[in-house]
Amino acid sequence: MTVKLTREAMRAARALLGMTMQELAPQLGVSPTTLNGIELGKPVRASTEARIIEGLSRLGVEILNGDGTGARLRKP
Repeated sequence: MTVKLTREAMRAARALLGMTMQELAPQLGVSPTTLNGIELGKPVRASTEARIIEGLSRLGVEILNGDGTGARLRKP
C-alpha cells in the first residue's frame, strides 16, 4: 500500500514528536510554510511528500493509512 501524507497524519506526527513547524521543518528538509500548507490540506509535490515521509521515519514516526489516517511512534 502506498503511504499518503494527509493533513491529519502530518498533525499527528508533529504532535507525537512534540515539535513546532519551525522546529520540525529543517529536520525534514522543507520550510515551515510547506508543513503549514500540508496541515491546511493544500496539495504538495510527490517528491516533497516522499522527503517528509522519509524524514519522519528517520525521526521514528510511521505514517498510517488504514481505515483512518494518522501516525504512530515506532517501537525501538
